[in-house]
Amino acid sequence: MAALVLPRLYAILDARCFPDLNAILAFARELADGGVTLLQYRNKTASPKEILSHARELRRVFGPEISLIMNDRADLCLAAGFDGVHLGQDDLSPDAARIVVGRERLIGVSTHNADQLRAAGQTWADYLAIGPVFGTTSKANPDPVVGLDGVRAARALTRKPLVAIGGITLETFRSVLDAGADSVAVISGLLQQPREAAKRFLAGD
Repeated sequence: MAALVLPRLYAILDARCFPDLNAILAFARELADGGVTLLQYRNKTASPKEILSHARELRRVFGPEISLIMNDRADLCLAAGFDGVHLGQDDLSPDAARIVVGRERLIGVSTHNADQLRAAGQTWADYLAIGPVFGTTSKANPDPVVGLDGVRAARALTRKPLVAIGGITLETFRSVLDAGADSVAVISGLLQQPREAAKRFLAGD
């Protein structure tokens, strides 16, 4: 299997930022028009039924145009026909998720320190995420900030593709890539003018 190459921008669509499905789809379309090819759907509050309904509509609308990643739920990833699942430290283990989603779908894992990253690196995870790099408002109880030094340390500990997440903006993302991240995951930094923001992240401006 060829080595996984992640796009520079790993866009995250957090459902709590939008009033309804139409707004979610409109935002996703703006991202796609801006060049986004990898999008995680994150919904921490809705019922599994609603999450699956939204996910299937995203899959229907975008087809193979965008690789879609389900946050947390390997079962809903499979049911929605998504391309992968992203797991937190309290979710199903990567190896257990591999049994659910099969060998062809991507599995990513969030880590917040060196010990977690080392452990995740020994699993079937395809890519690892490290963060929060900077202060973030996307989580109610975020883990301690790791900073650019944390990204550098993570890079030294794994050869797997590395995604940096947490408070990354157009002003800071270049420094994060320079610290060793292959990709930057962004939520808040895409909410205003998502098409233009995506273009700037991808262009490296």
